[in-house]
Amino acid sequence: MYISAKADYAVRALLTLAAAGGGPVKGEVLASEQDLPHKFLENTLTTLRHAGLLETQRGTEGGYRLARPANQITVADIMRPLDGPLAEVRGERPEATAYEGAAAHLRDVWVAVRAALRDVLETVTLADIVSGDLPPVVRELLERPGAWERRRIR
Repeated sequence: MYISAKADYAVRALLTLAAAGGGPVKGEVLASEQDLPHKFLENTLTTLRHAGLLETQRGTEGGYRLARPANQITVADIMRPLDGPLAEVRGERPEATAYEGAAAHLRDVWVAVRAALRDVLETVTLADIVSGDLPPVVRELLERPGAWERRRIR
């Protein structure tokens, strides 16, 4: 799975908002606290505001705040408006693919990959990450042998 800079930056900025406890927090502050490019981040935050994840307040005391409590915003909620579906195959949803011959069961693998992504990304909330109290499914994956090892391409 490829995680775009846009998704990574957005999650980091929203984690900063979650840790701030309510905001509002200016875009410049979010960018500087996570060492992110401010202009790029502002465009990303605008997308998330349109998606209903952020609210803005104008004025000298203005900035961004989460539109819902941090325990109600998952990583998937942030990624989808920025990058689209969690898993696609050639621009199609995995269940829409069809293969023949030796690849007849490949669709099942792609659907399982999407399900695995959902198990993590739809379960982990901003509050979980800020507190470090990750859901059991994530802790189990982290404890698997080899989870922290880079696999070489053969």
